[in-house]
Amino acid sequence: MEYTKLGSTGLDVSKVCFGTWRFAKESGGTVETDKETAHELLDAFDEHGGNFIDTANVYGDPNGTSEEWIGEWLAERDREDYVVASKVHGVARSRFGGNLSRKNIRAEIEGTLERLGTDYLDVYYIHRFDDETPIRETIRTLDELVSEGKVHYLAASATHEGSSKDAWKLTKGLWQSDVENRERFEVTQPLFSATERPQRFLDVCADQGLAVCPYSPLDGGFLTGKYSQGDAAEGSRADLQDWELEFSDRQWRVLEAVESVAEEVDASPAQVALRWLIDQREFTCVPIFGARTVDQLEENVGAVDVSLSDDQYDRIDEAY
Repeated sequence: MEYTKLGSTGLDVSKVCFGTWRFAKESGGTVETDKETAHELLDAFDEHGGNFIDTANVYGDPNGTSEEWIGEWLAERDREDYVVASKVHGVARSRFGGNLSRKNIRAEIEGTLERLGTDYLDVYYIHRFDDETPIRETIRTLDELVSEGKVHYLAASATHEGSSKDAWKLTKGLWQSDVENRERFEVTQPLFSATERPQRFLDVCADQGLAVCPYSPLDGGFLTGKYSQGDAAEGSRADLQDWELEFSDRQWRVLEAVESVAEEVDASPAQVALRWLIDQREFTCVPIFGARTVDQLEENVGAVDVSLSDDQYDRIDEAY
C-alpha cells in the first residue's frame, strides 16, 4: 500500500479510501452489504494496508447502521491504526432536525461517536452546506469540537447542485474560518472522476491546499468498462438502483481512453481510472471506492500498484 499526507494535514492515509455507504443499504428491496460481508471487506482492506475508512451518520437502514458495524469491527483493533471519517447533516436523524446548527451538530457528533465506539473522529465532514444556518455558527461549533478533541480535522462534502455554487460556499466557509482564526476545512468530498469534473470547486481546493476525496470515482460503475450503450451491467450499482443509463459522448470518449491505457499497463479500467485520480497534479487526491465483494475490493486497491506515464495521464485528461 502507498500512503500520502492528507492535504495540508499531518495525517498519513492510504492512497485509496474505503467507502461504506453500501453497508446495510437497501436498493430495490435488496441489502447491498450485510454485516458479515461488511466485516470481511474491512478485513480485506486492512490486510492490504488500507487505513482510511469513510462513513456517515445516515448510511445504512436504519440510518447509522454503517457506523455501528464499523464500531464493532474497530472494537477488536487498535483505534490509532485507522483514519475514520464521518459526516453530519445528511437527513434528519435527531429530533433537532437535519441542519448545521450548533444544537444539531452537538447531538449528531455524540451519536456518531457512540455508534463508532470511539472518543474522536479523524475527519468530520459537513455532508452538505446549510443555507438556513449562518456559516459563522457552523464554523464556531465545528471549531469547538476540534478544541475538545472530538474531531481532528474538518471537511466539506459537495452536492450535485453544481460546482459553481458549492465552490462559492466552500470559499465562504474558508473565509469565515480565516477571519475568526478558527479551524478550517482541510478535506473535501466532491463528485469527481475522469468523466465528472466540478472544475471551479477543484480550483478552490488547489488554491487553498485542500485534499480531495472524490465519491463515485468510477462514475457509478461506468468506468469499470462493464457497460455497453443502453444496457446496465448485470449486478452493477446502476442495475441495483434501476437507473436509466443515458451516457454522453464525453463519457464514452473518456472510457475509450481509459480502456486503451488499461490495455497498455495490463490493468483493469477501474484501476486506471482510480490511479488517474490518485495522480492528480494540483492537489492531494484520495478516491473513495466501494465494493460488494472482496474480489472487487482487491481490484480497486490494486490501483495503487498501477503506474501511468505522463502521456497516458494526459490522454485520459484530454479525452474529457
